[in-house]
Amino acid sequence: MAQQTDFPFEVIVSEDASTDRTPQIIHSIARRWPGRIHVLESKRNLRSNEVVARGLRVAQGKYISLLDGDDFWTSTSKLQAQASFLDENPDCAAVFHNALVANGDVTSPQRWTPSHQKKFSNLHDIWYGNPFATCAGMLRLAPIQDVPEWYAAFFPITDWPLYILCAEKGKIAFQDEDVGVYRMHDGGMFSSLPNGQKRKLIFSFYRRMNEVLNFKYDRIAREACSRYFYDWSVEFSSNGKINQAWECLWRASLGGGVGDSVSYRQVLGLAKHLLVQRLLSST
Repeated sequence: MAQQTDFPFEVIVSEDASTDRTPQIIHSIARRWPGRIHVLESKRNLRSNEVVARGLRVAQGKYISLLDGDDFWTSTSKLQAQASFLDENPDCAAVFHNALVANGDVTSPQRWTPSHQKKFSNLHDIWYGNPFATCAGMLRLAPIQDVPEWYAAFFPITDWPLYILCAEKGKIAFQDEDVGVYRMHDGGMFSSLPNGQKRKLIFSFYRRMNEVLNFKYDRIAREACSRYFYDWSVEFSSNGKINQAWECLWRASLGGGVGDSVSYRQVLGLAKHLLVQRLLSST
């Protein structure tokens, strides 16, 4: 409600049967701004992306910004700047700024999106990875308002499928200014998962997203999956984490893009390197 805009905006709070005092607090705030804050509630905890989807379905605006309950905005002009940008750039389906990362309650100087991120990304780029913090963006509502039923099952990955759907309709812009804080903590549905479980989820994401889009982007999906896990294998190898490197190389091979985004020579060369590292570590 601290956002300063020259246009009216609505706040939709999709509350998933929290067991703390969240519902009471939200209703108390809503009474202070009658007609501005709309609360959607679950009778039981859904633990699915339906919590996001129902908010998209009832939204009345031209654009939408997502803000998870544990993140927050630091710029009071965030909505104004992003809406103005999308007004002036009809070829863009979304715009993102940067966000700082907080570990628990401590905000660090770490930024979520690398400064070398492209100013404009296309559908191909977004398949190759999600470089944006959920709290830092604004999306055109039209490409995602009638989000398909399959979206609910992608939980706890909530934002990446929406970005792919947006990228089907236009470019995704990036402006390297901090507008919010993304919080990493033990209660986060994705950030609290062990790293191995996150990699398993992302591997599943590639396969399922390819399937629900009827393999329309099959080659891109396979190439992106293999490249994603190959790059992580290289990263783990350079840090001496051999088991994790093998796991990622295995997933890169299963991804189906070896020979396209990743050459067979690269995969075999890395496999040979990892074998040597393992032999050396055992002697």
